[in-house]
Amino acid sequence: MLSITEQAIELLKLLIQTESFSKQEQATAEIINQFLQGYGVPTHRYLNNVWAINKYAQPGLPTVLLNSHHDTVKPNQAYTRNPFEPTVQDGKLYGLGSNDAGGCLVSLLASFMHLYAAPNLPFNLVVAATAEEEISGPNGVEALLQHPYFWETCLATPAFTNWSAIVGEPTLLNLATAERGLMVVDIAVEGVAGHAARNEGVNSIDKATPILQWLQSQPFTKHSPLLGSTKTTVTGIYTQNTQHNVVPPLCTLMVDVRVNELYSFQEVLQTMQQHIPATVTPRSCRLKSSVIETNHPLVQAGLALGKTEYGSPTTSDKALMPFPALKMGPGDSARSHTADEFIYVTEVEQGIETYLALLQRL
Repeated sequence: MLSITEQAIELLKLLIQTESFSKQEQATAEIINQFLQGYGVPTHRYLNNVWAINKYAQPGLPTVLLNSHHDTVKPNQAYTRNPFEPTVQDGKLYGLGSNDAGGCLVSLLASFMHLYAAPNLPFNLVVAATAEEEISGPNGVEALLQHPYFWETCLATPAFTNWSAIVGEPTLLNLATAERGLMVVDIAVEGVAGHAARNEGVNSIDKATPILQWLQSQPFTKHSPLLGSTKTTVTGIYTQNTQHNVVPPLCTLMVDVRVNELYSFQEVLQTMQQHIPATVTPRSCRLKSSVIETNHPLVQAGLALGKTEYGSPTTSDKALMPFPALKMGPGDSARSHTADEFIYVTEVEQGIETYLALLQRL
């Protein structure tokens, strides 16, 4: 009989060889569904999200959600291996999604299975493998948490009273207690069209130059000990010009804004609108910064295991949860979305051991 780690590795290999780009996760959702059912765990599914609750769950107990995603980005062109061929070499399991976040997902699933039939747990335990995390899509964990069927099967209310979560993302098994929010902003700078040779019109690119300089000055000064400063990065500059001799009447800047917990999105937008002589439009305000307090039992359990607390510069499904969530998992965020992605087999083993040790301390 396979050990719990061997079961997790075999599942991870199956997930790697099954294409699961965001919005195309039907096959991996079914694999996870069948995996849990194969071990006698009743499952539920909504869209491409699969979840289960422990056997002896009781109304009124606090609930811990174990969550990670099973969608992947598309492999980049620098791959030298087949991204869909799981290969173990020198202790590394190669394959698309192995590190982000397959290793975390199978470690959480294995931990849930180990505790599924445990009597007298002091909390209810829910595991959820969700979709569309890589694109922050609406049909992943956000849709699940808004669905009455999920509340019913998990003995929850829409307020999720007394819930908390472990979000499986590669953190080297350290404790990402804070996470920057993400807001993408479009800035439309208007000029006047004219002929370039006759010095006509008002060049919208020229008008955008002082705006670029202001954004580069990093004007948001509140500094967070965990997340650092709120950062604005211009990641795109566009005009609709196709002719070299036309002064562009419109220049659009795309700005990536990473917001610490000391600012609300509304504060950032108001400051930008006050200082920028152009139209400032946010694309979305869903992915807010989030913090789980150091005194939370999940964090205290992790610290007791010798783990380090830190602030994460990247966003995850943690941002969409209306309750305290700790981001933690095996693997290294620096490997995510890279060519020839891999996770060490020992990291998965350590992930299972650490998740179980943390839960058993609650």
